[in-house]
Amino acid sequence: MEPAQKERTPFSDIDGLTTEMSEVVLTALTEMGRHPEIRRVRRAGFDALRPALGSRLLDAGSGSGEVARRLAAEVGPRGDVIALDHSAAITTAAVARHDDSNVRYVTGDVGALALPGDSVDGVWCERVLQHVEDPDAAIGELRRVTRPGGRICLIDTDWDSLLFDGMPRPLQDTLMGYVAGHFMPPYRDMGRTLRRRLLAAGVSGLTATPVTCVFGSPDSAAVVLPMVNPRVPAGAWQTPPGLREEWLACVEAAGARGDFLAVLTIWVVAGTL
Repeated sequence: MEPAQKERTPFSDIDGLTTEMSEVVLTALTEMGRHPEIRRVRRAGFDALRPALGSRLLDAGSGSGEVARRLAAEVGPRGDVIALDHSAAITTAAVARHDDSNVRYVTGDVGALALPGDSVDGVWCERVLQHVEDPDAAIGELRRVTRPGGRICLIDTDWDSLLFDGMPRPLQDTLMGYVAGHFMPPYRDMGRTLRRRLLAAGVSGLTATPVTCVFGSPDSAAVVLPMVNPRVPAGAWQTPPGLREEWLACVEAAGARGDFLAVLTIWVVAGTL
């Protein structure tokens, strides 16, 4: 299964990006993992997954591997984690950061996992399904490889919840009309649909936790939101001449005044097979 809209969303096809844009995305993944709001989301995810000592876990869409290594610490020396990512470049970066934990890094497709059925005790899948062509098929694969009684934890974004304050609303609406298709994935509502999708897949005992991320400065927001990040190359914006510059100037001015605000809800949904 190839990622959807490869030409429109950088995270959908990292290996196909220009060198400049690939470096931006790799840096973004690292910075996001350190961001207090993303860490808050992940704490909710760890609480929902409840990894047990000695278990085998799958991190589907593992990025640079920081969550996989944290999960390996949770399951202890008798457990292990399979860290799977679609991108060979990201997998290489993850291997370069490996510690002594029981993590195995592989490239693969979340929609066609090269794993036998009932082979893992739990699955972590963070902000991946918004990018794939058929998220329900991917959830079916995650379910297939999870043993009865195992846990599945899905984390994803509700991009329709994204709101700003401190900038002129007409400018926001104009800007978002151009960049939404390039900086947001096709499944903008993925976060709030996770519970329904897992229910349809036969997962029970579901919990659904919305975590509203609050960004009180442009620098904080830029780590997670590409449309306020001036380091994103101008060619990736695909906006009319001058619009990007006007928007970023307003973002900077709001930051200088201290009234910049961005909010975004990310959902943590988990259940048991």
